[in-house]
Amino acid sequence: MQSSPYQPGQPARPGEAGQPGPHGAGRIPGVLVFVLVIVAAHALGTVFGGWAVLDENWNKQEHGQDLLMPMGMAWFVALFCWALAALLVVCVVLARTRRSWVRVVLIVCLSFVACSTAVGFLGSLVAGAPSLAVFVIAGIDAAALWTVCGETGRHYFSVRGPAPTTAHG
Repeated sequence: MQSSPYQPGQPARPGEAGQPGPHGAGRIPGVLVFVLVIVAAHALGTVFGGWAVLDENWNKQEHGQDLLMPMGMAWFVALFCWALAALLVVCVVLARTRRSWVRVVLIVCLSFVACSTAVGFLGSLVAGAPSLAVFVIAGIDAAALWTVCGETGRHYFSVRGPAPTTAHG
């Protein structure tokens, strides 16, 4: 018979199989995983958006048309987009460390993204072509922001996991 650290009827050891450890460490709640997927998707979209601004300006310049914005401003917008995307990716990667500053940065970035998406939807309304997709994305952004600001985000990011152990040998 094989020896197992788990016997039927015995609880799992803290920190294993998603059980809270001595400091409340456990797996990331599913709703926060969804939020991190949303944040990663926004990071990809933001990288593409920065590139699109530059590409559109270059195309207009090649065809002798008026630029969307001065080229210096286009570079500023693109670099801002890429920096925001990098910050979002860092937050996604470091979310498992449960550092409180990650939650704060997520709140600020999601607030910015949610407001930008809402303004985009209002712009589509003003233009006379309401975009259902942008409306849905704005709703998802608001729900993600609500989750990170709410009890789930507060609890997850306020409890630090156990210190990493290193094998000495």
